[in-house]
Amino acid sequence: MSGVGTAGPGEDSSGLAPATRCVALGRPAPVGGAPVNPPIVLSSTFHHGGDRVYARESTPTTEAFEAALGGLEGGRALAFASGMAAAAATLALVPVGGVVVAPRSAYMGVLTLLREGAAEGRYTVREVDPTDTQAVVAALPGADLVWLESPSNPLLDVADLPALLAAAREHGVTSVVDNTFPTPLGARPLDLGADIVMHSATKYLAGHSDLLLGALVTADRIPDVHDRLAHHRHLHGATAGVFDAWLALRGLRTLAVRFERACANAADLAGRLADHPAVQRVRFPGAGAMLAIEVRGGAPAAEAVCAATRLWVHSTSLGGVESQLERRRRYASEPDVVPDSLVRLSVGIEDIEDLWADLAQALAHAHDRTAAPAAGDRPQESGHDRHR
Repeated sequence: MSGVGTAGPGEDSSGLAPATRCVALGRPAPVGGAPVNPPIVLSSTFHHGGDRVYARESTPTTEAFEAALGGLEGGRALAFASGMAAAAATLALVPVGGVVVAPRSAYMGVLTLLREGAAEGRYTVREVDPTDTQAVVAALPGADLVWLESPSNPLLDVADLPALLAAAREHGVTSVVDNTFPTPLGARPLDLGADIVMHSATKYLAGHSDLLLGALVTADRIPDVHDRLAHHRHLHGATAGVFDAWLALRGLRTLAVRFERACANAADLAGRLADHPAVQRVRFPGAGAMLAIEVRGGAPAAEAVCAATRLWVHSTSLGGVESQLERRRRYASEPDVVPDSLVRLSVGIEDIEDLWADLAQALAHAHDRTAAPAAGDRPQESGHDRHR
């Protein structure tokens, strides 16, 4: 390929801090008169005689994004049309009749994909509690692939990734870790022994809620898996659009400062929410910019909180500069282990006092509507739940 996205500080960026790699990787070669940023190459086909044939296979623009993300994660990246396209490509690695180990609660799109594949007889799914390390390890013998999230979506459960990834390698099970929530700045699963890292690049990597993009990053020790995933992308037409890839790379440049601010806001809010009378439980793993609350009064109160915010955006998705919230069980496909009253919060980069003022008035509104505790509500827990 052209190498458009592999220049800048050099292919070996291991000596650079992650925040620097966000800015420096994936740039054109520093030749006199060359652009600082990679161009958007709007061409579906290329002249005969070179190493590039057709845009469904690759483009210089997507390769620039892949070079940057691969450098951040420590592997080889492939961009896909969406996070679900990337997830589907990994499941295509499972042979017909194979076995997938997956969490009972994870991103509902992936769980739906898994359950539909199992219903069609493509493979068997062994569902496990990702926080029960022994149970996950016990499910690995004879499996072909294990899917992991940590923290999980939307329960914010934390799995023991080093132990689970070591067990997967011991049993010869391909391991996939969805790293969308932590980002490469919060976790590098390949360094812990994962085979494949998955991202919905729509979220934190791009960071502005204006594109669809997915990505897979494979460990350097398994080049055959990278080739199989690239082949799947090419044949199934799951190639990323060049404009989305260019926007995602531009978003990646500010990931470090965005994520730092969002994480600080989330930690502050978790502490304040733990003492609010309308909040039954705070789920916050102690890091990252995602948290979840269980609202006293059940689903009606949770919906009332979401409807009453003015600054917080009541919408799905996450990882943008704007703060978002939603009640996850409003979706029929959300696993039933997710409480009806759970509100997932994606904390953005706004001023913390503005965020708190808006959330506090929404909680007060819901609390006033449901002042009497719903049957089955547990007593207020002290502190915010680290939920490890």
